[in-house]
Amino acid sequence: MNFLAHAYLSGNSTKLLVGNFIGDFVKGKQYRNLEEEVAQGVLLHRAIDDFTDQHPVVGQSKAKLREKYRHYAGVIVDMAYDHFLASNWSRYHWQGLLEYTKKVYAIIENHNPILPGRMETMLHYMKQDNWLYQYATLEGIDQALTGMSRRTKFDSKMDEAVIDIENHYQDLKEEFETFLPDAVKFVKEQGVAWH
Repeated sequence: MNFLAHAYLSGNSTKLLVGNFIGDFVKGKQYRNLEEEVAQGVLLHRAIDDFTDQHPVVGQSKAKLREKYRHYAGVIVDMAYDHFLASNWSRYHWQGLLEYTKKVYAIIENHNPILPGRMETMLHYMKQDNWLYQYATLEGIDQALTGMSRRTKFDSKMDEAVIDIENHYQDLKEEFETFLPDAVKFVKEQGVAWH
């Protein structure tokens, strides 16, 4: 799951959302330096990632891309799943996607003093180009994957991935639609108050 899905799976809690959103940037036990509910959000982020990585349907999605993209297949599936969430947003959330993304950016910015440095830098560009909203289009996903491809140490080929997402579009969409209710059930079992 990527940024939009992590925000969505935070339910109604602002502090949980902050921790869940910045989770990839909080290393090791650094979460212990954060206030309790934000720290819980970081741990929720890790739990969602573990749940996602072990889910058989996500495994099916990754298998379609693994031969060409190797361990980057998981990153591409995360982005594809955010695309399906964004492009069908009204099925999953009462608030419009544009309004929701603006709210998320405002919440994260309001916690600027605790943001890890790399997250603070990324947030500027994320908000400026409204990445979360752009995930609704394949062009937006292509831009995100191409940007990630430029930042990888190895030749990830992620700049080519949108073609393979299109080639497997319907299967990936159906796998996402099977997976998301399981992810929602999982976070509710973790005690997340839902929409």
